[in-house]
Parts: sequence; C-alpha cells; structure tokens
Amino acid sequence: MGAVPELPPVDGPTAITVARDPSDDSPKEACGVFGVYAPGQPVAHLTYLGLYALQHRGQESAGKAVSDGEEVMVVKDMGLVSHVFDDRTLAPLVGHLAIGHTRYSTTGSSTWRNAQPVYRGVGHTQFALGHNGNLVNTAELAEEAGMLPGTVASDSDLVAELVAIELERAEKAKADAAATGAEPVDATLPAAVATVLPRLVGAFSLVFMDEHRVMGVRDPNGFRPLCLGRLDDGGWVLASESPALDVVGAHFVRELDPGEMVVIDGDGVRSERPFPVERIDPKLCVFEFVYFARPDARLYGRSVHHARVRQGELLAEQAPVEADMVMGVPESGIPAAEGYARASGIPYGQGLVKNRYIGRTFIAPSQEMRALGVRMKLNPLRENLEGKRVIVVDDSVVRGTTQKQLVKMLRESGVKEVHLRLTSPPIKWSCFYGIDTGLRSELLAANLSVEEIRDYLNVDTLSFITLDRLIASTGTSGAGFCDACFTGNYPVEVPVSLTKGVLEGGAGAPCCGEAAPVPVAGAATTTQGLFGSSLLPADEARQGR
Repeated sequence: MGAVPELPPVDGPTAITVARDPSDDSPKEACGVFGVYAPGQPVAHLTYLGLYALQHRGQESAGKAVSDGEEVMVVKDMGLVSHVFDDRTLAPLVGHLAIGHTRYSTTGSSTWRNAQPVYRGVGHTQFALGHNGNLVNTAELAEEAGMLPGTVASDSDLVAELVAIELERAEKAKADAAATGAEPVDATLPAAVATVLPRLVGAFSLVFMDEHRVMGVRDPNGFRPLCLGRLDDGGWVLASESPALDVVGAHFVRELDPGEMVVIDGDGVRSERPFPVERIDPKLCVFEFVYFARPDARLYGRSVHHARVRQGELLAEQAPVEADMVMGVPESGIPAAEGYARASGIPYGQGLVKNRYIGRTFIAPSQEMRALGVRMKLNPLRENLEGKRVIVVDDSVVRGTTQKQLVKMLRESGVKEVHLRLTSPPIKWSCFYGIDTGLRSELLAANLSVEEIRDYLNVDTLSFITLDRLIASTGTSGAGFCDACFTGNYPVEVPVSLTKGVLEGGAGAPCCGEAAPVPVAGAATTTQGLFGSSLLPADEARQGR
C-alpha cells in the first residue's frame, strides 16, 4: 500500500484515547456516516454540516475524506466534529465528492488509529470508507485472509483491507487479460466491494468513495439506517439519518433497502443487489425509535418523534397511576412524557433542566465526583416538584446508575412519589450489532425482576412498555425489527469469542486484560445456548458488549 495522504492529528500522537462518563449508563450510540457527490459545491463544508447533524451517533472521533478527481485526502481526529474541523482544516479540502464519519467504538478501541474514514491505496485506486455497525465474523474473515494479529485494528479496517486485497487481485487479472487478449476484468471499486460484501456478516451501513464516485451499502438485515437525498443542483447525499439531509438542503428521496448498494457518479445513481436473496431479512434496530435516532428523523417512512409520543400514550394505557405531574427525562423521554400526559389527562410539566454544554466525556477522578455526573447534566426544578406525585418518563434502564441518582435528586427536591415509566422493555441481552449495551452481567434487567429493580431504584412504581406496544408505536409493525436486546432472539448468529478488541488481541483472542471466554458444550461457535445464568462468566469476556 502507498503512503496514506492524511493530515496529522490536530491534538497530538495516535495513542490518544477518549475517557467516557461512568455516570452515563445509557446505551451507547452507533456511528454516523455521510456521503456527498456534488460537483461545483463545497463538499467539505457540506460534510461538516452533515456530521454535525449526526453528532449524537458518536462523540469519540470524527473524520472525512474528500476527492477532487485525482487524490483522496483524509482528515480525522479524536473529539467532536466542531473540535476536529475548523477553517484551517477545511480550507485545503477542495473537491466534488466526500464521505464523513462520526464514531463510537463497538469493535476496536477508542484511539486515533481507529478513527474513520479508513483509507487504502491500491495501484491506481485510492479509496476510503466509513462504517456504522458491527461485524460478527471479524475473526473468521481475518483468519481466512491470513492476516497477522495487529494488521488491522477494527472491523471497519478489516473491510478496507479485504476490499484492497480484492482490488489488487482484480487489477492483476485485468493486466493479465489485457496481455493475453482474454475477457476484460472489472477492476473498479464497485466491483471489488460487490465481491467482498457477501462475505460480511453482521450489521453494516457503509459509505465508500474513490477519486470518482461515492457509494452506500446496507447489510441484508438493514440493522442500521441509511438514506439517500437529492440536492437542488443535482448532487446526491447519503446519510445515516434524514436530518443530515435537511441540514445541507437536500431533499429526502428514500431509505436504502436492506442488502442494497448504490453507486453515485457523473452518470447519476445506480442500484445493485450484491447479496443473495435468501439473506435479505429486514431487522432495523428498534432502539432507533426509542433512543438513538434524532426525533426529527424518519425511519421506515415514519416520524421518530411521533413514535415516541405514541410510546407515551401506550404507556399511559398500559400503566396508569394517580399523579400530579408528568415529566420527561431530557431529551428522548420528553416526547413520550407529552404523550403520556395527553393520554392520561395528567398535566405535563418540566422537572429537570439540562446543561446543554455537557457532552459524554465528563471526567471524574473519584467515585464521589462520579456521583455528581448526573447533576452536571440535569438539575431539578424544585419549585415544580416539591410535594408532588410525579410520573417520570425515560427511555430505558441499562445498569440503573443514571436513574438511581436521578431519583435521589427528585426525592431531595421534595417529590412525594416517583413513578417511573420506560419506553423500552427490560434490556436483558447484550447487543452485537453496533450498540454498546455493556456486559450482560451489568444489565440490571438480566439479573433482577421488575419488582427488584423498582426497589433498587427507590421508585414507588415501575413499568416498562411491552414489546408489542413498542412495535405498534412505530406504525410499521410488519416492517421487521431486531429486538435481541429485549428477547435474546439474535437474527444473526454471534461467535462466542466475539470481543470489542478481537483484532487488537489477535483473531478470536481476548484482549485488554479480558478473561478468556468460557467454553460451552454444544455451542462452540455461536451464542446459541449461551444465555443461562450459570454462563454469565462467558459474557464477562465480552469487552465493550
């Protein structure tokens, strides 16, 4: 491979890592991807705006790749989009096509090396990619390709390497065909990607680019979202969520289908279907409707905001209680609280003020300081709360850390009763498809009954929305959802040895001081049969899951 034309990191060496907020136990985001093909437009600035709109999907690192038709230039660094890019970094990025990425790590540690886009140069082709999701056959692919430990550090890096290998093979075959007069060989990036894609298993919404084209891909299950938009001047945009289209002035065209690959170049947009039809099984992550997606996004053609309001209405029908006020936990709990109030007839009110300048990297040197993490982000409105029976609407309970501190604050503010309502069912299983829910042994609902959780959180009543009501709230009950974190029904089998640092510690090996996975009789290669309580040590080995 040739030298990578990347600008140096703004803030120093590649060993930089991001500290995460221990007090924030919400499910951690997928990543955000963006792509634009717009000759004559400032694509670097459009990508900056698009990534800004997708910042909620990842706050660890940000990056973009831009091409002027001759070179692909990559800029990436640790931190928020606004920290990575400024006038100085954007000025030299002149071109007519670009891709961008904002990252939360689910495979590969949080270091500059693993920031995206990932770049490769093969012969006459330079390309970059951004990935939202998580492969489950990472170790197998690395082993099949004969890669030594440390060759690649994330599943995204692995995909880039596999595409580079295929491009190199195709270019050699093309040269041989030209020399012998044989049938010409397609050695373009789309052909190489289409060859590699059927080998990938898991969750992946991908954006690719080379010097001449931008591409978007959704896995056959469509676990993670990806949509297409059109600019007024004829340019095209790809984005994880539709609000990123709005921000750059693009009109929503459609969501990519599960298993679809679109190629955008000077001839327009063409669609390809590189996966066998038997693998197409739509399973959009239902948590996109609960928490991850912006409320102004549209998924399966439906408004996320409307779905969250409907979740609150259905919760009011499912779990009514006498109270004086309904309040939402910012931000995702607010639409549902409004819906609960409307359906129950109980007044909606504000009970918490959010500090909008606190991100997800609050650093605390001690447990005492970490306990202040929630107070750094949320502060109660005592005058609205004192002496009242309050219904608190939130999106989920993971480890319970946030809710426990929140309830304590409300009690200290004079709240008479706290009734907690959640817009997701109990999270009992770890996610392997791009969401960092944590170890199963850390999940409160995997180890405690609803009544035990109620007692632990010190609330007067507790109710989780039922799965059927959650699906109904989306208005797309027949469209297909992944609900594995609630039910344990994984649409795609997951290797027992899958870890967050599977490549950094060697294919299939534990890393970062993890314990080795516990062998399970009759389930040596998949998660089937792995979920009894006696098998929790195996889950302990899943770093970052």
